[in-house]
Amino acid sequence: MSHLPISPSAAPSTATASVVSSTAPASSASTSSTASTHATHADHSDPSVRGTWGSRMGFVLAAAGSAVGLGAVWKFPYVVGQHGGGAFLVVYLGCVLTLGVALLLAEMTIGRLTGKSATTAMRELGGRGWSWVGRIATFNAFAILSFYVVVGGWTVAYLLRALKGSVLAPDTLRLEAEFGAFIADPWASLANMAVFLGLAALIVAAGVQKGIERAGKWLMPALFLLMLAVIARALTLPGAMEGVAWFLKPDFSMISGKTLLEALGLAFFSLSLGAGMIVVYGSYLPKDAKLAGSAVWVATLATLACILAGLMILPAVFAFGVAANAGPGLTFITMPAIFAQMPFGYLVAIAFFLLLLFAALTSAVSLFEPVTAFLIDEYQWRRGPAVLAVLAATFSLGAPAALSFGVWSDVLLFGRTIFDLMDFVTINLLMPAGGLCVAFLVGARIWPQARTVLIGTRAQWFLPVWRLILLVLTPLAILGIWYQSV
Repeated sequence: MSHLPISPSAAPSTATASVVSSTAPASSASTSSTASTHATHADHSDPSVRGTWGSRMGFVLAAAGSAVGLGAVWKFPYVVGQHGGGAFLVVYLGCVLTLGVALLLAEMTIGRLTGKSATTAMRELGGRGWSWVGRIATFNAFAILSFYVVVGGWTVAYLLRALKGSVLAPDTLRLEAEFGAFIADPWASLANMAVFLGLAALIVAAGVQKGIERAGKWLMPALFLLMLAVIARALTLPGAMEGVAWFLKPDFSMISGKTLLEALGLAFFSLSLGAGMIVVYGSYLPKDAKLAGSAVWVATLATLACILAGLMILPAVFAFGVAANAGPGLTFITMPAIFAQMPFGYLVAIAFFLLLLFAALTSAVSLFEPVTAFLIDEYQWRRGPAVLAVLAATFSLGAPAALSFGVWSDVLLFGRTIFDLMDFVTINLLMPAGGLCVAFLVGARIWPQARTVLIGTRAQWFLPVWRLILLVLTPLAILGIWYQSV
């Protein structure tokens, strides 16, 4: 989910706990086995309740979609350019193909071995205590979704503005004032958030094959095609090659220990690791699915999308001599100003905000599904009521995050706004903690069982490397990420 770094964090609130924590079974021991038995029954007796992927490509596109979020557009290009361009890309790709693939494979393995969502899967594999790791991961996905839909609502609003042509203006001060007024308007912010959340809920409500898989098969190719269209236009601008050089030209003098930590953190977050999303998607795989190849494909597509985002954003930024900053300012202020000065800017703006909406939707769906699957697996809810419950709870927690840009902007917790605190806690603390737990569960506690997913396949050679990455590199990387964040 190349997640949104506007600022990171999420504080558990009573509204959110109603979906994940307060629904906890009253008596753990007896309910654990009952939930497991009922979840298995729900899986097989009524395929419409849970479902499976119709094809391997459907799974790969959906999983890649979970990683390709708004952060791929507004953070990745800037971070790469600031840390040595092509040299940083080499380090980043190394991190993706080691830590990233290893953890993707670990999360897919947990889901595939059990056919369950994170909480139920971890209880079945690790024991009763591990169910709380799954609960925290599920809560984390829910909390991220609750503030992610706020920015998803901004993409809806700006796509509509692009269609009307009102988003185009060469004056960045005017655009900044309009953006500030929009996000501070409680009714506009909440209404657009509700539209975006409703779109994600409709996709999840349609089920795995007819909803999530079908959306992935349409949205991901459309996303790549729109990116290529915008890139083609951006590269023809005078001075565009300076942006390409800043992004891709290697400067190995800038590589340091800090650069390695930046690359590790970016690889971890850009692949949506540690929040149970890939566990759930892996649980819909058939038992004979080839996991190693799928993990490599997901990592490759997610990385390709990030690189294309750089080729889309930076040539235009350099062509018009504006600051190559990161964050929502780049997306909702700088780029519209550039489009206003660009031939065919009206069409490029529509394509740009449409692909932003697609990127946000694929990530939102991957955050919505783990919470829905939690209610289905743990409490045998049907998909429809589960989706409605998650939708209502997400709106309830998302509303304070949305209002923190306006009427509640002076409400600070630990020196941060509600949105910023939610972003920080979830992205910088809980996601790495989830990744660390997954690495230990697969690499140590259930290794004899986990290794069977590669036995007899062409990827069997990867087994010792996989375990080494899980038990050595992953803890070191996550400690480094925490050191950088706190």
